[in-house]
Amino acid sequence: MSAKTAKLYRMDTPDHHCPFGQKSRHLLRSHGFEVEDHPLRTRAETDAFMEAEGVETTPQTYIDGERIGGYEDLRKHLGLSVPDPDAPTYRPIVAIFAIAFALALVVVWLRGAPILSLALVESFVALGMTLLGLQKLKDVEGFSTMFLNYDLLARRWVPYSYVYPYAETLAGVLMLAGVLIWLAAPLALFIGAIGAASVIQAVWIEKRELRCACAGSGTNVPLGPVSLTENLAMVAMGLWMFARAYLL
Repeated sequence: MSAKTAKLYRMDTPDHHCPFGQKSRHLLRSHGFEVEDHPLRTRAETDAFMEAEGVETTPQTYIDGERIGGYEDLRKHLGLSVPDPDAPTYRPIVAIFAIAFALALVVVWLRGAPILSLALVESFVALGMTLLGLQKLKDVEGFSTMFLNYDLLARRWVPYSYVYPYAETLAGVLMLAGVLIWLAAPLALFIGAIGAASVIQAVWIEKRELRCACAGSGTNVPLGPVSLTENLAMVAMGLWMFARAYLL
């Protein structure tokens, strides 16, 4: 049987190595195609190709003389899904919590504490708060814009939307270190309680469909049960850390 062949025209200049061209070449090869690769080495060569073929973008893939199109068109042709950048997803939150849990296991192990203990829960929540705060700190302005859509306190006092990422990160770091609990515990309790009330108000009372700012700007995490759980965990962590430090 003759091997499947495909022609690929992609931009590959000293200033721009088209990532979608590289993805298209890899996709074709991984699906058993012999790729006749045609890198377009200059902007002028690329423009001439697009004008001759009547297309507006590169890369362009051809199979059996038929123009398939760009990278997303190639994925569709091969029966693969095309990710929707606007589709709601919990992937950022799942990734953050998974890393937080893995790091919590390491912290507990290094401290010599039993793996299955309250120390694991404490470390997990503190690390989760720290990592989530870090995501917000990457773009505080973008976070504040999303946050103002639903947070009850921020809508009354806008500066709170800028303070929140720093407060969450600080509380997480202090709790992880086990220092200044008199500051960290009330801070976590306060921002968690306001956050939980805000989520309940927006999602279950006003019945609005919003994106959660919990993983920072530019994400499509739905505002809902996961967001509420995150805030309730901060409330519980604040109460527990305060009680353990001063009451027990």
